Amino acid sequence: MRILLVEDDPVLSDVMVKSLVQAGHRVDAARTLEQAAHYWRVQPYDAVLLDLNLPQNATPDSPVANGLTLLREVRARGDRTPVLVLTARNRTEERVAGLDAGADDYLGKPFELAEVEARLRALVRRTAGTDDRSEIGRLLLDRKARRVAIDEMPLDLPAREFEVLWELMTPPGRVVSKRALSDKLSDFSEVLGDNALEAFISRLRKKIAGSGARIRTLRGLGYALERDTEDAT
Repeated sequence: MRILLVEDDPVLSDVMVKSLVQAGHRVDAARTLEQAAHYWRVQPYDAVLLDLNLPQNATPDSPVANGLTLLREVRARGDRTPVLVLTARNRTEERVAGLDAGADDYLGKPFELAEVEARLRALVRRTAGTDDRSEIGRLLLDRKARRVAIDEMPLDLPAREFEVLWELMTPPGRVVSKRALSDKLSDFSEVLGDNALEAFISRLRKKIAGSGARIRTLRGLGYALERDTEDAT
């Protein structure tokens, strides 16, 4: 997943980034609301972790006054990215305010990092309409275990190839554009070009050959993972 983390505590931010990256996600960390607003405008995300208690760190006339303002502005422009609000506030009215502003879930501090990841998976699963496990042919993706297998035999994939397959199987059969795949695999310091993306796709095709699934190129549209009707085994 490509995740935006909006958290001004440098220690907590670094710990969360490290944990999420080790779990195989790509994370952009914003320490101010204005930085978060910029990232959120220019980069699509699978999910956002938003601390409502960030200081403004903005000019007096900035429209980004607090986390609720940022969330309302994003929802007003039609962005439905799943948002998990993180806050030390425990008052019921403040939790309600966050949910009313467009948050999808709410987690009070302190929290366990394992719970953060579990809630993120649940939010993305709900939004995409998928389960933790997706299968096509004899190819299996287990999102919770971050495992790919063919006929129950584990298939070891490098991180970026795993991310490509994750995207193509969420859910299987949908067309994913080159731009969407590139956005998920890029960061602000490195943009993945078409040649690199095609190399990932080529390697994946070879690795899933004989699984009953294939990656189809739809010229001008992107890629789709579909059942391989020529594989009768």
